[in-house]
Amino acid sequence: MAETVGFVGLGHMGEPMAWNLYRAGFSLGVYNRTPERAAPFRDSGIPAYATPAELAAASSAVLIMVTDSPALQAVVEGESGLLEGLRDGTLVINMSTVSHEATCAAARAVEASGGQFVDAPVSGTRKPAEDAALTILAGSEAEALERARPLLDALGRATIHCGSVGTGTDTKHAINLLLGTMMQGFSEALAFSQHRGLNLDTVIEAIQTGATSSPLYQLKGAAIRADDYRKQFPVELLLKDLDLILDAGRQAGVYLPAAATVREAASGANAAGYGEQDMAALLKWLETASGRRSES
Repeated sequence: MAETVGFVGLGHMGEPMAWNLYRAGFSLGVYNRTPERAAPFRDSGIPAYATPAELAAASSAVLIMVTDSPALQAVVEGESGLLEGLRDGTLVINMSTVSHEATCAAARAVEASGGQFVDAPVSGTRKPAEDAALTILAGSEAEALERARPLLDALGRATIHCGSVGTGTDTKHAINLLLGTMMQGFSEALAFSQHRGLNLDTVIEAIQTGATSSPLYQLKGAAIRADDYRKQFPVELLLKDLDLILDAGRQAGVYLPAAATVREAASGANAAGYGEQDMAALLKWLETASGRRSES
């Protein structure tokens, strides 16, 4: 039987994901804390609910894409949250990047209310979300994941089963740790090159020709060449994720010096006014800190 799908969180990533579910033919309803974001869906005849509880009551599966751990807790367990309307057997898929603890707490709450839970954060930015080309990092029991696959297939090009609930979140943290340190290294290499009077295009070509070649550097190099810092993965979310990663590292007793360094750079970039720009703006912050850029 086809799922009746509810989608919570119509922000930067969630909005194109919800549209992809609709285009895939699923019966869709939506909820967003800021009702104006739901207007395009209402205009297309898609029900927009006033609370997560009302959305849950009308859905056999609910996908969540919110900004942080407090938002997930509020959506699931808060006043008029999903639990108040959750039907027995409802599938809840959390695709937000939150803490391990928040993921597991949400899973326990859903399962105690008779639902199934899949931990499924995504690797990818706005463009892959638009193109239904995300990589989905799933942590769940096999039965719940099998049920979720048709929904996940409408959103991504690959779903990787990482293990039980919590392992999807942990894998996402590992990927974003690497993503942040790669972007910081790339930014520092370009900042150094410019200070030495090198040609930016030549340096990017050299990086892409040898062992340091990376799709990330190709994408961000093109954006930097074009002075295009429109957010795909914004600095403010990188900072949020690095805080999650460093907190998890402290709990596990793992020494993460590079992640700590990138976190400080992201904090500086955010404070300098680059928070809503793409993480490539780490380069702009290095230029600002070096006295080579004065505008935000």
